[in-house]
Amino acid sequence: MKPSSHCQARWFFQGGAEAPLFFKARYWHQQHQKSRDQRRILTPKMEATSSKTESTLQKSSLDVCTESNKRQHKSTSDTVIPSVDMESIQNLDSDEDTTLGLDEFSGLSPYERKRLKNISENANFFASLQLSASAARLREMIKKRQPPESKRKMPKKRENGTGCRRSMRLLKVDPSGVSLPATPTQPTLIADENPLLPPGPLEMTPENRDDDNDLFKGFLQTWAEVSKTSIKNTEKELSSIKNYKANLNGMVINEDTVHKVTKGPILSVALHPSEIRTLVAAGAKSGQVGLWDLQLHISLLKQTHQSEEDGIYVFQPHSQPVSCLYFSPANPAHILSLSYDGTLRCGDFSRAIFEEVCRDERSSFSSFDFLGEDASTLIVGHWNGNISLVDRRTPGTSYEKLINSSLRKIRTVHVHPVHRQYFITAGLRDTHIYDARHLNPRGSQPLISLTEHTKSIASAYFSPLTGNRVVTTCADCKLRIFDSSCISSQIPLLTTIRHNTITGRWLTRFQAVWDPKQEDCVIVGSMAHPRRVEIFHETGKQVHSFFGGECLVSVCSINAMHPTRYIMAGGNSSGKIHVFMN
Repeated sequence: MKPSSHCQARWFFQGGAEAPLFFKARYWHQQHQKSRDQRRILTPKMEATSSKTESTLQKSSLDVCTESNKRQHKSTSDTVIPSVDMESIQNLDSDEDTTLGLDEFSGLSPYERKRLKNISENANFFASLQLSASAARLREMIKKRQPPESKRKMPKKRENGTGCRRSMRLLKVDPSGVSLPATPTQPTLIADENPLLPPGPLEMTPENRDDDNDLFKGFLQTWAEVSKTSIKNTEKELSSIKNYKANLNGMVINEDTVHKVTKGPILSVALHPSEIRTLVAAGAKSGQVGLWDLQLHISLLKQTHQSEEDGIYVFQPHSQPVSCLYFSPANPAHILSLSYDGTLRCGDFSRAIFEEVCRDERSSFSSFDFLGEDASTLIVGHWNGNISLVDRRTPGTSYEKLINSSLRKIRTVHVHPVHRQYFITAGLRDTHIYDARHLNPRGSQPLISLTEHTKSIASAYFSPLTGNRVVTTCADCKLRIFDSSCISSQIPLLTTIRHNTITGRWLTRFQAVWDPKQEDCVIVGSMAHPRRVEIFHETGKQVHSFFGGECLVSVCSINAMHPTRYIMAGGNSSGKIHVFMN
């Protein structure tokens, strides 16, 4: 009976020298046939891997055969050994997943045997998918379907056709067809948008009127005389809130008290302290200063042959925005104006000139105030954070002293109404109080710093009568009122009023100011609808709101109250003045 292949394999490995060499050769021949059949379905990469493994198995099989032959020669010398083709044995493929006999070879680890089995299974799977043939077909399809690069066909120019008509000036030819000579190009000089005005006094000539107008001469003469009879500042007593509200309720606005005074946004407003006439002054972003006589304007409007511009006079004493405007407390016939262009001028009604008080072409001014009650000494704030002291009694237009403050920028400067050696400055995010007697040109440290603000500060002012309160306007939508009755190392915060102060890019920033008649109340513009101007008490309660209906349809950012009468003037960002009066 012929033994099976498995039995032969078991006999081959267990029998050792007793196993005939014939069966051993027959077993290797069968394994070689199976390995050759599987090799036909391997990929090129798999064949390379398999060939390496085959060489290893061949070496191990030859070693086994050699050892068995030696033992057979030693044990049985009479046994006839048939001839075996050793070359065929060396070329046998030893892929272990096709037979169980190779599992017992000591030359391969279990990992290698498992790996060869996985390689064979994967090769069979991928061969059944026929991916290489599909990939080749796809490449051919892509090459065939690839469209040629399309180029836009440009229309051919007509050589003999007529083109666009061009003037002889553009063709640079004269009427006879002869080419003109090329003109040499000259460098163009860029003119300054806001050139500085010449130094020295400027004539008070209105831009909207004739300089020889008799009406304007009468205007100047009238206000020079009115200023002489103006009532000086006397001690005032605060009225009760009830009476104050009643007087505010009587203030109204109409079409006659609304008019465009300047060109461009209004940055500053001032009211003449006269008791018999009403004169409103406005400083504009364009550098203009406008004066509006309400009584003259209203009386001339009643005459049909008069112009609406009568009673309004516009001057150009500055080349850049006028950020601060005051009537002189010593002589109301003088109006002082400060501009970003580094000039401070005094308009004199009696002499009809704008006299230059201070000039600094290297710096830009932001605000000023009177250090003395006689208006002879001034304190000026600069945008770069410097402070200068100006004495009008000395000749020349330069400052007496320049002080480097601890602020990077100064927006407003205001002097204490009682203790005039103290003044307050509003910077970027800090408000400082200084003593003018201890200013050092190299650098001065403030007496008190108010650091409660979180964003940019627009203004800071003492209360007008006693100076016991300070109101600040901040971009964090808050008005803050501090107790400055005792100027020591710290000033406590009394009230915080929530108020929308975000005016945007095109509107003038709000500045809350005190009512000179009622120093416990502040006036500020509003972004609310309908448009209004609001008054708050120092406790934070709202006292009154000025509504104008159709006469007040814009935001009045800058507002001012008359020092003794119930008259309020507000300026918007288009150059209009709105006046509420009883």
